[in-house]
Amino acid sequence: MGCQTDGRAKANSDGPSGQGELEPHEVQVIGASEERVTRTIEATGTLAAQDQVDLAMKVSGRIASIEVDLGDRVRQGQVIARLEPTDFRIQAEQANAALQQARTRLGLLPEGADDQQVDPKETSTVRQAEASLTEARLNRDRAQQLFDEQLIPRADLDAAVAAYEVAESGYENAIDEVRNRQAMLSQRRAELELAKHQLDQTVLISPIDGAVSARQGSAGQFFPAGSPLVTIVRVHPLRLRLPVPERATAGVRVGQQVRLHVEQDPNVYYGRVARLSPSIDEANRTLMVEAEVPNERGLLRPGAFVRAEMITAEDRMVVFVPASAVVTFAGIEKVFVAENGMSVEKLVRTGRKSSDKVEITEGLKAGELVVVQPGSLVGGQPIIIKE
Repeated sequence: MGCQTDGRAKANSDGPSGQGELEPHEVQVIGASEERVTRTIEATGTLAAQDQVDLAMKVSGRIASIEVDLGDRVRQGQVIARLEPTDFRIQAEQANAALQQARTRLGLLPEGADDQQVDPKETSTVRQAEASLTEARLNRDRAQQLFDEQLIPRADLDAAVAAYEVAESGYENAIDEVRNRQAMLSQRRAELELAKHQLDQTVLISPIDGAVSARQGSAGQFFPAGSPLVTIVRVHPLRLRLPVPERATAGVRVGQQVRLHVEQDPNVYYGRVARLSPSIDEANRTLMVEAEVPNERGLLRPGAFVRAEMITAEDRMVVFVPASAVVTFAGIEKVFVAENGMSVEKLVRTGRKSSDKVEITEGLKAGELVVVQPGSLVGGQPIIIKE
């Protein structure tokens, strides 16, 4: 790798060391390599279910059956559990009978359209009161005429007038009674709808696709309304939350690919950045990033610890040198390259590091001969390159 020198080159007394001539230093060199790499940001996080639903009955009752168990996959609309429906069916039948009775009192057939309207004046109760009012009006008018002709005493006229006022009041009471029966009919309809709804609620339906993560009850057990019976989690896709250091957030965008590595799993999984937090967490100076991870086969589980790489740029040519070639002092990073039998010091800026190599982002070109282990080497010192 490179030409050997004769080892007799000397640095003059005003060289970099300021101490006269430097002895030749035997070194090993290697050409700075250029590789095509993908720019990534590394972070760790935990997989979580996209949705988690605690399913509970809306009505209290005794469990007739539970159709699923822990780990079962379920589909949206699938029956999860059933309550014993007998009590609720009887309540619905009672409500229906009360509705029929209310319809009959209004002069309607027991069975008919729920939105059927009734004109109070067309009911038998109001028609009867109206007939009595008409008769009382005629009697009053006749009595008034006879009294004017002095054919009946004043007492008979007063009696006819009083009878008319009673009939008029009876007519108004009849209309009020019909309106009250109409209100009662509406109430009975609502009661029947409620009873039917409660009967329907004896069947518990899954609102999402997912898997059963918990089951609380058993057949024959009495369960109060609102108590969680089964928990279902949506496992496709999964949600991955990644805290990204503030210094690396400039390259993060929605839609970028994410590579995932799960503990004790040799497979590599992929997802996409779906959401970015609008603010930086002041406590730890990180940006919360959420990715969606497809999980059609259910191989990934919510709660799993994940090491992730967000791909921010692809197919970039990057210069690498051995990790031992970089010298750091007081925060300044540099390498030594071999040029014409002499060591040349070059300040560099590094990027990602691994156990055996370092990315050089500035200060060095691919192919330059870099001293692998400079040790006490200084710039301008003669070097002998080992084969």
